[in-house]
Amino acid sequence: MVVGYIAAAFIGLALGMTGGGGAILTVPVLVYLFGLSPTLATSYSLFVVGSTSLVGAVSNYRRRLLDWRTAFLFGLPSVITVFAVRRFLLPLIPGTLGHIQGYTLTRDTVTMMLFALLMVLAAFSMFKKTSDNGNNAGQPFCGRCRLILYGIGLGMVTGLLGAGGGFLLIPVLVVLVKLPMKTAVGTSLLIIAVNSLTGFAGDFGMYDTNWLFLTGLTVIAVAGILAGGRLAHNIPAVLLKKGFGLLVLITGVLMLIHEIL
Repeated sequence: MVVGYIAAAFIGLALGMTGGGGAILTVPVLVYLFGLSPTLATSYSLFVVGSTSLVGAVSNYRRRLLDWRTAFLFGLPSVITVFAVRRFLLPLIPGTLGHIQGYTLTRDTVTMMLFALLMVLAAFSMFKKTSDNGNNAGQPFCGRCRLILYGIGLGMVTGLLGAGGGFLLIPVLVVLVKLPMKTAVGTSLLIIAVNSLTGFAGDFGMYDTNWLFLTGLTVIAVAGILAGGRLAHNIPAVLLKKGFGLLVLITGVLMLIHEIL
């Protein structure tokens, strides 16, 4: 249990320093360290990640490291997708999906396996080098369409798996939108916050929420993101992302092994 709360602080720390990535550990922490079911863990993850990211976004807004136009263009289709997935699609997915050679394939097992695969992909994306090319505010029509499509894709990931998707957001904001890295971090946190909290709102009334536990976990994660925001000025972002990517990769591989065996 203590290890779980330490992990929650680390999640906030990673979010504050990189603008994404830490959230992808929230579901594994809730499932393997706190014993929650994967379905409930994805819901709790949305609240913890959303609230923590919102605090980080406000902090970046005060430092003028947030692009509202990009957040709106990317976030609106993403928010609509997240809410639709959590409110209408997930309840249609049965608990038991089928049987393969005597093995029962459940929704929870598939969720964790998909999450593990996502972690592996996220780790490799963190190893890739992204260039800080400066902010090009005017995007061509094709670029805006791609941004909207990316927003829908992010909404699907957030809605189905409870992951904020910051590891997907940062490369898109830097490479496609050409935001400076620090502005991309602040903008990413705002999009993650709105997406995650919208997804949690879509779950409202569907689960018996332990608000005391959820609030305590969120407070610890918020403390982590505030500390991470300050440490980000002293630690090279490239070094941090590669180190965190290695941790995510190892965790994802171990999860796959656990679910398969």
